[in-house]
Amino acid sequence: MSAAAATIDHATLSKLIDAGAVHGAHVVAQPQGWSLRVKYGRHERPLAAQKSRQVRTWRKLETLVNYLHGLGVARFDVDASAYDPASPPATPRPDRAEALKEAHEAAAYDAWFRAQVQEALDDPGPDIPGEVVEAKMAARRAAALRRIEAEGL
Repeated sequence: MSAAAATIDHATLSKLIDAGAVHGAHVVAQPQGWSLRVKYGRHERPLAAQKSRQVRTWRKLETLVNYLHGLGVARFDVDASAYDPASPPATPRPDRAEALKEAHEAAAYDAWFRAQVQEALDDPGPDIPGEVVEAKMAARRAAALRRIEAEGL
């Protein structure tokens, strides 16, 4: 069985928790962070990262605890036998920085777009029927096509 096949992802974990099928959560120290193993049925599988499908690790135990609490898991055990406070920190993840930047840009655009829509909805000016707008746009398109044909483009 491949490493990816022996893992579960966040969506599966959420469904298992919702179904009450999770029997235990084990936080395990790794050389550069913490991983999560989930016991359900007769299986115990590590949680995989979304994109790489490799075993997901957290640099800080507190972050992993917050993740579990967000899923509704308040009780779990911790195996800190491999914990080494002197181990070098995990390598930075520039892919996450780029993803966060894109998420912030998308959120900013969404806020701007929603504000524009709300401004249009709140505009006290008279409503223009759709047929009138369509007729004006059809006339503009026709005029543009005539110009293009006249210029020989």
